[in-house]
Amino acid sequence: MRINDRHYRTIWLDGDGRSVSVIDQRRLPFEFVALELKTVTDAARAIQNMTVRGAGLIGATAGFGMYLAAVEAARLPPAKRLNFLTAAADELIQTRPTAINLAWAVRRQLDSLSKSMSSPSEQLVSAARTTAQTIADEDAEACRQIGLHGVGLIRAISEAKSGEQVNILTHCNAGWLAFVDYGSATAPIYQAFEEGIPVHVWVDETRPRNQGARLTAWELGQHGIPHTVIVDNVGGHLMQHRKVDLVITGTDRTTHTGDVANKIGTYLKALAAHDNGIPFYVALPSSTFDWEHADGVKDIPIEQRDAGEVRTLSGLLPDGKIAEIDILPPESPAANYAFDVTPARLVTGLITERGICRATAEGITELFPEKRA
Repeated sequence: MRINDRHYRTIWLDGDGRSVSVIDQRRLPFEFVALELKTVTDAARAIQNMTVRGAGLIGATAGFGMYLAAVEAARLPPAKRLNFLTAAADELIQTRPTAINLAWAVRRQLDSLSKSMSSPSEQLVSAARTTAQTIADEDAEACRQIGLHGVGLIRAISEAKSGEQVNILTHCNAGWLAFVDYGSATAPIYQAFEEGIPVHVWVDETRPRNQGARLTAWELGQHGIPHTVIVDNVGGHLMQHRKVDLVITGTDRTTHTGDVANKIGTYLKALAAHDNGIPFYVALPSSTFDWEHADGVKDIPIEQRDAGEVRTLSGLLPDGKIAEIDILPPESPAANYAFDVTPARLVTGLITERGICRATAEGITELFPEKRA
């Protein structure tokens, strides 16, 4: 995607080959700042404190985090490398339990590095760099393909409305900021816009961190796509009054049976869409599928983050400084469940890099037959 007419990915290997840069999403939309990661601990901290966030980008950051760990491990005797890399892998995996791309990317790196553990240092580092870059490139390409497959849904609605504007509601940020490029839920929207299909996006603010208001709105604005920010509880009202034609969200983990874990509040949007007969689609690359667990409500761990995120709001003060302000009574406790699970029965379909399928075990394995076992 482009920022001020310059193309960016959300993560990239620096020219020195020994550090990685990411966009610090905590500073958006008020400041655009790139943050340098030099160690695996830097990468883990960036994931934990949400400098980077979103399923695909978390996975890519974990992949590059393991690359940075390999750079450190290469300085050790071969006999000590495995223990160091295993500890690094654990450090990364523990940062965000719900997003499955994280563990997927770390295990992919460990599998690759296991073949080079006794190799010269340069080969170990090279193997890790290649795998990290491949993970990032595959994520960007998968999201591009999601756009190509998903745009047909928008095009069909546009044709049914005789070319009138298509109103799409999305939740949280499943845009290019949540991936390496293109995004998942936004990829079909960007593709429709490029094809000249009139679109308008209802952007949920998405409390408590306001990723919709701060991130989705910012990137849509950078791309010139018409959009309107709404508070989280407006979606049902808009659906009742036929002001939403389609809902597309992302996901941090989707079971092979079609249950969808996504940012808290997604389940309520799915219920409202179901009640009003509005199609509810979820866009995801195959790296976000959980091929082991079948019952999302019971089996997917739901991250509970620091209650401070609920107690405060971050914004721009009149003097141009970014500050956090308290919004709750000091004595009131707060809970911060980061995700909820939308049962497959409420999901119209899944948009993947291989095409669109039903949110069922049968529908998913039709697209991914190699996973039938």
